[in-house]
Amino acid sequence: QVQLVETGGGLVQAGGSLRLSCEASGRTLSRYAVGWFRQAPGKERERVGAISRTGGSTWYAESVKDRFTISRDNAKNTVYLLMNALKPEDTAVYYCRPEIEVPWGQGTQVTVSS
Repeated sequence: QVQLVETGGGLVQAGGSLRLSCEASGRTLSRYAVGWFRQAPGKERERVGAISRTGGSTWYAESVKDRFTISRDNAKNTVYLLMNALKPEDTAVYYCRPEIEVPWGQGTQVTVSS
């Protein structure tokens, strides 16, 4: 049974930064490309970025492209989402998910105050 665990969220002022981490129990996350997603209250879940298996390629939604950076440390079996210059519109629950069929984790709450 695979369990995705996202950590690192919190409350931050606009313009601040947070780094989220993604780990998975029961599976080697380093074997897969991984996406980051977010869901704001009353809105559908949206994909904000992704990283290839080795970390050589990344993709970002245009809304976060100049501010967010995805990286990974396969030796630690962890994927990161560094969020800079945070805006109130970034407030959401953030989730990670590899390119395999596994249940969503509980996510981590990011709240950006104005």
